[in-house]
Amino acid sequence: MKIPDIILLILFASFAVNARSQTIPASYSNIEYNDNGLLFFKKDNQKFYADTTGPRFTLKELMGNPQGTADGVEFDFGHLKGTFTYGLIPYGKADHPLPVFRFSTPIRDGKVEVDIKNAFRYPYDFVDWKENGYLTIGYRLADENGMIIFDGEISLTGTGPFEVAPAIYEGPFVNKVRPDEATVWCNTTLPVQASLEVNGKLYESDGKATHHEWRITGLESDTKYDYTVRYGKLSQQYHFKTALPKGSRDPFVFGYSSDSRHATGGGERRIEGTNAYIMKKIAALAYSKDAAFVQFTGDMINGYLSNREEQEVQYTNWKKSIEPFWHYIPFNAGMGNHEALNYIFRDAENRTAASIDRFPYDTHSAEAVFAKAFVNPVNGPASEDDNRYDPNPGRVDFPSYDENVFYYTYGNVAMIVLNSNYWFAPSLRRETATSGGLHGYLMDNQLAWLKETIAKFETDNSIDHIFVTQHTPAFPNGGHSGDDMWYSGNNEMRPWIAGKPVETGIIERRDEYLDILINGSSKVVAILTGDEHNYNWLKLTPEVPIYPEGYEHEKLDVSRPVYQINNGAAGAPYYGQEVLPWSDFTQSFSVENALCLFYVDGKKITMKVINPDTLNEIDSVELR
Repeated sequence: MKIPDIILLILFASFAVNARSQTIPASYSNIEYNDNGLLFFKKDNQKFYADTTGPRFTLKELMGNPQGTADGVEFDFGHLKGTFTYGLIPYGKADHPLPVFRFSTPIRDGKVEVDIKNAFRYPYDFVDWKENGYLTIGYRLADENGMIIFDGEISLTGTGPFEVAPAIYEGPFVNKVRPDEATVWCNTTLPVQASLEVNGKLYESDGKATHHEWRITGLESDTKYDYTVRYGKLSQQYHFKTALPKGSRDPFVFGYSSDSRHATGGGERRIEGTNAYIMKKIAALAYSKDAAFVQFTGDMINGYLSNREEQEVQYTNWKKSIEPFWHYIPFNAGMGNHEALNYIFRDAENRTAASIDRFPYDTHSAEAVFAKAFVNPVNGPASEDDNRYDPNPGRVDFPSYDENVFYYTYGNVAMIVLNSNYWFAPSLRRETATSGGLHGYLMDNQLAWLKETIAKFETDNSIDHIFVTQHTPAFPNGGHSGDDMWYSGNNEMRPWIAGKPVETGIIERRDEYLDILINGSSKVVAILTGDEHNYNWLKLTPEVPIYPEGYEHEKLDVSRPVYQINNGAAGAPYYGQEVLPWSDFTQSFSVENALCLFYVDGKKITMKVINPDTLNEIDSVELR
């Protein structure tokens, strides 16, 4: 045997051993590795292997491996063919800086050259790069068919020759705003020791990094603070406002929407994964209404991918669409079904046999990639480990709830964010042999945490109003009557763990959930949902029929009214209204794009719903 052959054999064996070392969680069933380390799903003596297709795009590739030249910069985008459009970004000269696109050039063999000296010579140097010795360019990549793939940024120093410098490609964003603190964070294209200055205090990174996150404490409530992020020779300046004092009854407004996955029609309505056009309109509208924060619960992106690299590209595109306004106000994200990141098992004809949440859970699950992409509170339950169905107590067999189930407060309002697509196996509805989480189902540990959290706020005199949000409606009205928390009235639908169905069906679980909100609370105003690409609301009272014919299980006691407000109208293709048991009680059904604005004034809450594209008012409802 030749030496190179021996090396190849050792490398292959090492790969197989490494792959098999990724322990298959005991919560799954009929999932195995073969001797070569390939993962498969086995059913009826047939093996369906996991799709190993790599990403179409990665952030690294779309950042173009830029190199400074004597006259500007050159990029190498690998296999990409299409168009490169670019222009200067006027940081410090605009409140909401965006690229001012001026030029387009073909991408030839993946390569592009930009002549800074000529393209942005006098009088087109409106950022004073020649005087300052640095500049930032925003660029847009489109494929051969004109579909937009990515919006990126590059910073350069010098006046010729030029050197590539770190650029902020995501952020800076403000999140976790409280009466006395806030968090500012950003991601840079290259490692750099960045710093944040706010309220006369300097916060520096520990060392060079690409993710930067600063927690600012010791602030005054309801106060505007200017902040400056410095990275190398460059800096950006914005401001944020701290939250109202705990329990304040002063008026404020917040926004809610969901479902911005990309639509048809091209242009900014379909920037690889997201409808950036409507999202930018929503963010601008929320900012113009002085919203304290925006809650966005699920289906930000098209998702349903099998690799995290492409998922990260889509998350970046969503974040970039609202970045000019996220500098100032928090956008708080929750998970939906389109945030799914799966092992997809296919047959010889490339047909999908099954799909499950990826593992290792701490790095490759949908939950882990979501947590990496956003900065949310970590105050939810740990996971579904050690629940009554856990086949392997004491070991990790479920993904973490960190940053995908949480709560936060503002003034006299509490917002509880749930994950109704936890440990999501998209194929479970038709293929239970793999085990996995069911779309729309709130699992045991999450429900127990919700009950405890609601009870805590019930005794908190500073909280008057509680909103609970999860992606899937309890009562679908258009587009998802066959799933969500209804499944056409089929209570047999439920998660499977380690090859066995859990005890409680989907409609029973829906009722347990609603019982906590209605009979375990006097403060829950509404559940805010999405998934269905429309806007409507339902006031649940004892008169509303909510069961399939012949339902034999215990029924919910609706002791007081609670609202379901569905707004999945942030740009995904619309769904029309269906006929369901509660349809006569469904109000204001609309397929217009929509942002719900909640005006909180002490004990009173009024909701106004506005089309962010046309600015017409769709609806106005006094909730309390």
